Amino acid sequence: MRLLRGPSGPRPRKPAAKAAAPRLGWLDVLRGIAALSVAVYHFGLPFYWFHATKLPNYIDPGIFGVMLFFLVSGYIIPASLERRGDVRSFWIGRFFRIYPVVIAVVVLSMVVLPRRHGVVAAWTYEHPLLMLAGNGTMLHELSGVPGVIGVMWTLGYEMVFYYFATALFVLNKHRRSAPIAMGFSGAAMLLGSWLPLGALSHGTHVGARNVTLAGLVVLGAAFVAIFSGRADLARWGGVLLGSLGLVLVLLNSRSAGFETLIIFGTMFAGTVLYRWEHGQLDGLKTAICCGFVIAAGVLAGYEHDRGEALWRSWTMTWKSFSFAYLAAWLLFLAGMALRHRRFPRALTWLGTVSYSVYLLHVPLVRVMEWALEGRKPFTSWTDRGLLTAAFFGTLLLLSFLAYHLIEMPFQRLGRRLSDALNRRFPPSDGPRETAVPPAREPVAPGAEPVPAGVPAG
Repeated sequence: MRLLRGPSGPRPRKPAAKAAAPRLGWLDVLRGIAALSVAVYHFGLPFYWFHATKLPNYIDPGIFGVMLFFLVSGYIIPASLERRGDVRSFWIGRFFRIYPVVIAVVVLSMVVLPRRHGVVAAWTYEHPLLMLAGNGTMLHELSGVPGVIGVMWTLGYEMVFYYFATALFVLNKHRRSAPIAMGFSGAAMLLGSWLPLGALSHGTHVGARNVTLAGLVVLGAAFVAIFSGRADLARWGGVLLGSLGLVLVLLNSRSAGFETLIIFGTMFAGTVLYRWEHGQLDGLKTAICCGFVIAAGVLAGYEHDRGEALWRSWTMTWKSFSFAYLAAWLLFLAGMALRHRRFPRALTWLGTVSYSVYLLHVPLVRVMEWALEGRKPFTSWTDRGLLTAAFFGTLLLLSFLAYHLIEMPFQRLGRRLSDALNRRFPPSDGPRETAVPPAREPVAPGAEPVPAGVPAG
């Protein structure tokens, strides 16, 4: 494996070989904590438990989990793209990593759950083709289309981050993570209340349809160019992806502008930390960048998450956003400080199955509500303890099965397809630079990096 070296910047240093395994552990542990944070939060909502109803007034467990996931994703996704050295293989890996479990969970939710307890959005039955197109691109959150399952909203931001990473890579600008992170974060502070929401889709079915169709045309052209394997065409494909993502982020976000912008500032700040660790960015610049992003996130929540903005944001108060954002950063930095240590296998295993935990936990909450209909509330600690143990035991078992029966087989299939395409049509689309070995990715052997994508609500 290799990490492409940029044309400028400090000389890369090789990481110690014995440090690779602990790095894999610390990122997996953080992903596991993030997934459990969101699952615990959603699990408590139907029963009006303190951590789901009172605690979010001060710190939102869902936002905490989301931002922690986005930091992990920002840290590892660009490294994955640069390690591969060609965008076609990267995107094949992404498609076979993200979609199989999503499809399985959506189909099972529609089959198993009655509609009164359903997790599938009503638009799925009313506008099936539009929902298929919007959610099939994972751009529903930025196209005015509801997510077929609510927890999928973060995948839209994840996907746009891939677009940005691809565009920067094919243009050989991928080392400019720090100014990009600071630019998005500064805009979150300055423009957090001014960005238009749904300016293209206008909150209507027709508007959402038009944005989705336009997006499909752009994506079709972009991926035809990328999958050609030709450097000139792949460059145009990457530019199309980045341009589409930027237009949707700036003009058609569903959420408050400060939230949308700080997500991308946070992701690119995660990339900055990766570059610092591998000698591509000096410590002072890294500290200035990350300090600015942290301060911008906290201040953006304080400035913009008030009054009418609360109807458009994900949180109950500015404190719940800002404190959760700060807590996610503090935990990520603490994990990074401990990256050379080994962690218990049970904790790293949680990170391995965290993507399935993310997708399965809300449908399982609905199943639980259906099964326990008429028996709420659970007031005794014994009842609550038994209910919690049953829920999380079932969730982890289902996630284990999904990982081994769906995730891993499709990842292997994606690698075989990528290898076959590369043998038949060798790619030439990445910047060719001096390489240094990267750190290992925080995944099981042979697996693809896990997307962030765990929602707050």
